Amino acid sequence: MHPALQGLVTIVIGVGGCVGYFYLSNLLLDRVLFPPRGPKAGRNINRANMIRPWLFLFPALFALTLYLAYPVFETLRLSLTDRDAGGAFVGLDNYAQMLAEPKFWEALRNNFLWLLIVPAASTAFGLMAAQLTDRIGWGNLAKSLIFMPMAISFVGAGVIWKLVYETRPAGAEQIGVLNAIYLALGGTEPQTWLTIPIWNNFFLMIVLIWIQTGFAMVILSAALRGIPEETVEAAILDGAGPFRIFFRIKVPQIMGTIVVVWTTITLVVLKIFDIVFAMTNGQWETQVLANYMFDKLFRANDWGVGSAAAMIIMLLVTPILIWNVRNARREMR
Repeated sequence: MHPALQGLVTIVIGVGGCVGYFYLSNLLLDRVLFPPRGPKAGRNINRANMIRPWLFLFPALFALTLYLAYPVFETLRLSLTDRDAGGAFVGLDNYAQMLAEPKFWEALRNNFLWLLIVPAASTAFGLMAAQLTDRIGWGNLAKSLIFMPMAISFVGAGVIWKLVYETRPAGAEQIGVLNAIYLALGGTEPQTWLTIPIWNNFFLMIVLIWIQTGFAMVILSAALRGIPEETVEAAILDGAGPFRIFFRIKVPQIMGTIVVVWTTITLVVLKIFDIVFAMTNGQWETQVLANYMFDKLFRANDWGVGSAAAMIIMLLVTPILIWNVRNARREMR
């Protein structure tokens, strides 16, 4: 089937299935189970109204159970079994094996390095862009350009930046922008940037910062626009300069939004995979947890250690996710 026709059929079946489910479930509820007639009409109506919300929630609850809850418990089970032993239960042996591997500690160290730098840099650059673009006439165009990387997939961004870091042999024309600039500034020979230990991690981080700065800018720009003008005007009348107004008046008032942006980017960093996979595949000391998990699951065919790595990622992500949910509920009250 042609992909376009396949997509159209999927949409028709999906939408039609949803409409049919809600129509038939309501029909069953109102006409068969609790008909609003006879001496029990009032009680039937109340019972139907109590059950109806659960009918609407059921597809979402079913999907969450099937695609979120079940994979978590199945991954936990697999992390306690050994594939080579026919799926036999081995307890925490997979975790012990994982903790004994230098590549795991390299991945964990790199993940924490990403956590220290990427959320802070993305939030800072996004805040700076939000503040500066609101003060210039062509600010909307600037915001569009800064936000544009968000429309690119992580793999696409990785391919683009891999070309920026591209290295050709000495004497050949350099197609990599960074090497072209380096040689133009007096460099002796082109550098293979992605193979330089420690520094190559920073070169990979730049890609995610480039993408997430647009996200941070949009959220923080909306927060800055929501600051009451009276507070800014009062600060100006008191003689406060632009820097003092920004850091003493504006930033404290949007600190909640800054923290939400920070933690959201942190969740992205903890799950980072695509950029590393596309650019270095974890070589040259750039391994991260998600790529380590992929290597174990699909290259080494070791579902035990791979599932154990997945559980470690989930344990790192869960506290931040819970904190974000609690903050969102607190703000809604």
